[in-house]
Amino acid sequence: MSSLPPSLIGVDGGGTRCRFALIHHGQRFEVQGGPANLHSDRAAAIATLHQGLAALAQQAGLSLPDLAAFPAYLGLAGVLRPESAAEVLLQLPLQNAQLEDDRKIAVTGALGTQDGAVLGIGTGSFFARQTAGTITLIGGHGLMLGDEASGAYIGRRLLQLTLHAHDHLRPETDLTRRVTAHFNQSPAAIIDFAAQARPGDFAQFAPWLTDSAEDATARDILREGAAFISRALDALGWQPPARLCPVGGLAAAYRPYLDPRIAEDFSPPDGTALDGALILAASLATKAGS
Repeated sequence: MSSLPPSLIGVDGGGTRCRFALIHHGQRFEVQGGPANLHSDRAAAIATLHQGLAALAQQAGLSLPDLAAFPAYLGLAGVLRPESAAEVLLQLPLQNAQLEDDRKIAVTGALGTQDGAVLGIGTGSFFARQTAGTITLIGGHGLMLGDEASGAYIGRRLLQLTLHAHDHLRPETDLTRRVTAHFNQSPAAIIDFAAQARPGDFAQFAPWLTDSAEDATARDILREGAAFISRALDALGWQPPARLCPVGGLAAAYRPYLDPRIAEDFSPPDGTALDGALILAASLATKAGS
């Protein structure tokens, strides 16, 4: 990062949390805030951005207006249209900023300029392949119609299979009994929860699955997710031994369930999505100076 301009802002906003970074004269400052998904809760995302930028300025000993001219790149979940991104930027105290969905910052942080593929699996999910600087993306369509294998998706699936067990459509397991106990033995309570839940609410159950490797329900759900990952990589045209980077809190958890030819090719990412946001912010600075 030593070659970057003196002041840069990067933001990585997901369905569960939003991370902010500022590089200012050689020092890096970071803060964390709540969820920032523009599609599922735009107002909350904008509030998170304001709070995070204010906290970032305070940590660096700056005022919020001091941040205005710094090049800033924001990658947020749920950015579906450029016009929506532009509307949000108008509400932020930033003058030289770009806002896009959070997939590009993850790919840039993981691969830099190298060819390879990325499994982005956290609260949501996406899959990407970078070839000669061109990024091809699959997924990232949100929980209602996509986000297969994601924390939100498998958390919701766990609740669904718990209801199946209640209806004797599949055997009960320790995991389904744990879910039932969590909801006070009430299927109605599960249904009420699901009717109001956002992706992050479903994703809170994902660790229950990954921590229950011997449970038949957990294995079934994680194998379903692994099968989708394999299909996505095939669709992207990825083949070993090309680089494959897992990013997001759940990507590595699928490794035991994947075909060995895929699992053996896992490669640690070069950096985080937040690092990718800073790299892309530096490119804004370069364009502004050219």
